[in-house]
Order: sequence, then structure tokens, then C-alpha cells
Amino acid sequence: MKMRSVAVLAGSLLLFSHYATAGHTWNNYHWARTANPVPLKVVDSVSSDWQFELDTALDEWSKPTGGALDVFNFPIDSADDSNRARKQCKMTAGQMRVCNASYGFNGWLGLASIGLDSNGHIDRGTAKVNDSYSSYWADPDEKRHVMCQEIGHVFGLGHTSEDGSSQKTCMDYSQDPNSISPNQHDYDLLAAMYGHLDSYNSYDDGSSGGSGGGDGGDGDKPCNPNSPKCNPRDAGLGPNGIPPMGVRVHKGEFEEIWVASRPDGGLWIHHIRLVPDAFRIIK
Repeated sequence: MKMRSVAVLAGSLLLFSHYATAGHTWNNYHWARTANPVPLKVVDSVSSDWQFELDTALDEWSKPTGGALDVFNFPIDSADDSNRARKQCKMTAGQMRVCNASYGFNGWLGLASIGLDSNGHIDRGTAKVNDSYSSYWADPDEKRHVMCQEIGHVFGLGHTSEDGSSQKTCMDYSQDPNSISPNQHDYDLLAAMYGHLDSYNSYDDGSSGGSGGGDGGDGDKPCNPNSPKCNPRDAGLGPNGIPPMGVRVHKGEFEEIWVASRPDGGLWIHHIRLVPDAFRIIK
């Protein structure tokens, strides 16, 4: 896909951003699967300072209330909390990696990145929180809020509102202490998004033909990420396993969206949660 195609996508993303405030799906992006719940493997790359927040978020997202569909459970595939692993936060095909590190005074608190295969399904994702803004994280409620939100983006959820008002969910932009967990609307929306089944699995299901994309083919039979024939660069990842940011296609008061193309016909899409002005460091 050429950059001109990304520019066309930018227009559609701007349109969906208005819809996202009501339904708060992230353009209906979701993981392909042939059955529910999805055993989405998690690579744990958080330090002890963030372990409680990660464990709590995974527990809450995997236990829907009110009879909503059980969409996800989260086996921990591996844990690597070395400084290098957390700083790089490499993409792993078919899995979700969650990281924290001091990423610098770059303007963002949280960064959720997803890869879309050529069929438009999520085939990998990362959720990162930026330790450089330590003064912001002095509020333990905000640590839970942002961790919960970045993980929610990796499932395909957007924000319930983009004006800073409280919706009593971690998917809003408020600093309400009641906005640190998913709410019933989040669970119901996930149930609606994942209510249908697909013809293949875009997550790592352990097979040679359904484990998260990256073979540069038609996307129906993504390659096994553990296979030496599965080259992450086929999906446009650099040698460090990190996707390009591409171009910014949306900017709001609290968020930005960036998009880059993949050589296999898919996309990299990044959702940035910006640092409030009061916590920015001006250089």
C-alpha cells in the first residue's frame, strides 16, 4: 500500500472518530477467531512498579459482568521485564505485549499499537506506558486508568468520550477515580464486536497456519511466529521488532492517531494518549 492509500484512510479515520464517541469501537477493529473466548497470549514486559496495574487490568477485562460474552482470557506466554525488553517493546505476531519504560518527554503517557493483516483483522499489539512522566503516575488511580485503557485499545475499543467528561470507565479521558476499570458498556460492546466468528485465527493459536500473520500472503493463513520462516519484516517491522509510526491522521485535545502501511497489505495503527499540559516538560 502506497502512502497515497494511507492518506485516503486518513479521511475515513477522521470520520470514524466522531462515531467512536458513541459506540467507542476503534473502527470495528478486532482479532479474528474461530471460537470464543480468545486465549490471547500476553508477553509481560512490565516492572514491579506496574505489575499490580497489569494484573488487575487483565483480570477485569477477562471477567465480563451482566451476562456479556466471555471474549478473552490471557495466558502469560512469557515474562521479560529487563530494561532493554521494556524499552524496545517488540511486537510479537499473534500476541499482545505490555510494557513500561522511560520513553522520554515525547508528549505521550500511553501508546497502544495494533497491526492489521490484509483482511483488516488485528494480528498483534502492544500497550506501552511512559515512566518519564513520573509526576502524573503519582496518582495510583491514573496508573490503573491508563493501563486499562491502553490494553482496551488492543482489543479494538476506542474512547467513550473525547472531551474529558467522566463516563465511569477506563475508556474515557477523565481523572474520575471511578474511571479506572471497564464498565458494563465496555463488556457489552466487546460482546457485540466479537459476537460473530471468522474463518481463521489471527492470534497465536499454536498452529502453523493460524498464528498471527506476517507471511506476506493473503492473510487467511498467517504464519507461526515461532517458525524460522516467519520473518517479522514481512509485515513491515524493523530489525528491532518495532513498527513504523507513519503519518498522523487525527489529533484531538487528549489523543492522536498515526497510521503506517505494511508490505503485506495490512496497516500499523497507533493510538496515543497525550500528556496533560500541566505535566508537560517544555524544552
